[in-house]
This record gives sequence, C-alpha cells and structure tokens, in this order.
Amino acid sequence: MSALTTRKFYEEVLQFVGKKVSIETSYEKNYNGVLTAIDEKLDTVLENVEGHGILRVIINGSFVKEIKLLEKPFDLKGLADRLSRVFPGLVKIRDDVNAIIVMDKIKVTEFGIEEGTGLAADRVKSIYEEFMREFKK
Repeated sequence: MSALTTRKFYEEVLQFVGKKVSIETSYEKNYNGVLTAIDEKLDTVLENVEGHGILRVIINGSFVKEIKLLEKPFDLKGLADRLSRVFPGLVKIRDDVNAIIVMDKIKVTEFGIEEGTGLAADRVKSIYEEFMREFKK
C-alpha cells in the first residue's frame, strides 16, 4: 500500500476509537463494546463488552474478521461548516488531532471546547451545543 493509502486507512480506523463497535472473529464469535484501543495489526481492546459478563477484553488482530461501527460517527466537517458561517476564513479542520481550530486559538472536538476562552469561545460553545442537539436526533 502507498503511504497515503495507509495513512488514510489508519485515520479511518482511529475514528472507531471511543465508539461502540461489533467485532466478529474468524472463529465466529462476536463481541460488542466500546473500542478503547487498536494497533496496526488490528489487536483491539474492548470495554463494556455486552452479553459475555466481561468488563474488558483484548482480541488478537490475527483473529479479527470484521469490525463494524455501531454508532454514528461525529460529523467534524459538518460542525466546521457551521462554525465557518459565523467565523468565515477562520476555521480549520485538523484531522491529525480530530479537532477544529477557530481563529488559531479555540480548539473544538466532538467533546466540546478543549482550548480557548472569551467571547469568541462562548459563541463557538453555543454553536457546538446547538449542533450536538441536532446531531443526537
């Protein structure tokens, strides 16, 4: 695989971290839980595993047949577009850290504002909260 393709694949895989997934193994066993870690060999760590009485499990990547995302991924681009209407030309998406940077000083992720204060940060927070209300519908 080319370096660009490999990088894009891992960017996609990292979007599953922290989300509810279903992992099917090559020995036909399914695990549903929150993906907390994954490496380049697809070794995975799941928490809150449903139906097995297991709190946390590590699955060897050589047995992973399929990983399915069970919840809607956060729409970072959609939030960035919404922020750009209020802050035109001042919004950048940083895929490498899965965040939006507004005015080079306010950092927003799917969990809210992580950096920044003041009136602009308050406005970003209100846009984020409105977006999240619509996103969860």
